[in-house]
Amino acid sequence: MEGQLKPGAYLTSESANQYKVISLLGAGGQGEVYDVELDDQHYALKWYFKHTATSEQKAILDNLVVKGMPDTSFLWPQDLIFKTHGEPFGYIMPLRPKNYKSIVDMMKRRVEPTFYALSRAAYNLTKGYQKLHSMGYSYRDISFGNLFFDPANGDVLICDNDNVSANGIDNSSIYGTPRFMAPEIVVGKAKPSRNTDLYSLAVLLFYMFMMGHPLEGKLESEIKCMDIHAMNKLYGTHPVFAYDPIDKSNRPVRGYQDNVLIYWELYPQTLRELFMASFTVGLNSPNRRITEKQWLDTFANLMTCIVLCPKCNLEVFFDEVKSAAGTAHTCWNCKSTVAIPASLVVGKSRILLQKGAKLHSHNICEDYDMNTVVGKVVQNPNNPNLWGIKNASKDNWTYIKPDGRQIPIAAGTSVGLAKNVKINFGQLTGEFK
Repeated sequence: MEGQLKPGAYLTSESANQYKVISLLGAGGQGEVYDVELDDQHYALKWYFKHTATSEQKAILDNLVVKGMPDTSFLWPQDLIFKTHGEPFGYIMPLRPKNYKSIVDMMKRRVEPTFYALSRAAYNLTKGYQKLHSMGYSYRDISFGNLFFDPANGDVLICDNDNVSANGIDNSSIYGTPRFMAPEIVVGKAKPSRNTDLYSLAVLLFYMFMMGHPLEGKLESEIKCMDIHAMNKLYGTHPVFAYDPIDKSNRPVRGYQDNVLIYWELYPQTLRELFMASFTVGLNSPNRRITEKQWLDTFANLMTCIVLCPKCNLEVFFDEVKSAAGTAHTCWNCKSTVAIPASLVVGKSRILLQKGAKLHSHNICEDYDMNTVVGKVVQNPNNPNLWGIKNASKDNWTYIKPDGRQIPIAAGTSVGLAKNVKINFGQLTGEFK
C-alpha cells in the first residue's frame, strides 16, 4: 500500500525539527498516518489529503498545539508540518505503543481484560474527557476508533484529537460517528458540544461493559434493511433503551443480543442506574445527562469493590443494593455463594477490606486521584487472621473507637480493623462496616 509520503523522506516542521518518514501505518477518511523518527525517537504523523487540508483544520491544530494536552492520556498534536495553504500538511503526535488495544479487540475476544482493568480503563477514559471539557473543548467524535487501552492495567490513550474544538463552536466538519451521535445531532437539531459528548461517552461506556449498543434490542432485530431512514428512527427520532424500566418494547433478543443479556446482570445496580438515566431521561434532555463526576464516583467504587470467588477465583462485584436487601452474592460463573468482607466507607467511596486492598487519594479526599496509594490493608505478622490498615500517606490520621477515644495513626504505622470504629483522614471520616 503506497501513501502520499515516501519512506526515507525528510519533513521540516514549524518548530524546525526534521522528521524522517519510516513507514505508512494506515489511512482513514481525512488522511494517512505514518511512523516518523526524530533523534532516534519515533512519533506518529497524520498527513491530510489535499481536500481535508483546509485553513479551518490548520486553525484548529494551531490552537491545540499552543494550549497543550489535557493530560497524558491524549495522543495530542505537538508539532505541525506546514508549507503553505493549498498544499497537504500534517501534525506530529506520540506514537501509540503496541500493547494498547481497541474496544473492537475486546468485543471480538482478541483481548479479555479483568473486570478491574476494565473499570480502571473506564475511569481513566472518563477522567480524560472531564479534563478536556474543563478546558472548554468538545471532542465531537467519541467512538470505538478513538480509544485504545492497555488490557493489563486499564491505562488509556485517546487519539484523533485534531477535530477537538471549543465547546459550541462549529469550526469542523466532523459531527460524530453513526450509532454514537446524540439523537439531537442525528435529527439535525444540534451541533457537537459537551452535552453531545456526554451522550457519546455513555454509548462507548455501555459498549465497554455490556459488549453491545444501548438502543439495539428487539426493535433493531426486526429491521430488514438498516438504511438511513431506519437508523434515523432507531438512533434519532424514536430511540428506546434496551432496558428502559417503563417501555419494554426494545428488550435484547436472545440469540441476537446475547452479550447485553449476559453482561447486564453482572454489574452492581449503581452502574445499571447510570445507564438507565443516560438512555431514558438523557436521550431527549441534554442538560440532564450523566456527568463525568457521576461516572467517576461509580467506577472508583467498582475498582475497590471486587471480590474473588473462593471456588473458581473469578471476579464478582459487590452490590450495595443487593447487600442492603439481605440477598447473598453469588458467582456469575460457578454460582457459588461469595462472602463479602467488611468495608471501609468514606464519603462516596467503599473499599472492601481484603488481602491486597488499597486506599487511594480519591477514597479519602474525593480528589479523583486513583493512582496515589495512601493506605494498604495488611495482616498481623503474629496472627494472619487479624487485619489492619497501614497509613501509607504523608499525613497523620486519627483512629476513633466506639467509646469516643482517639488514637493517632502516624504515617507509616498500622492499626487493627474492627467494626463500628472510625478513622478521621483529615477531610473525610471513614467508618468500618
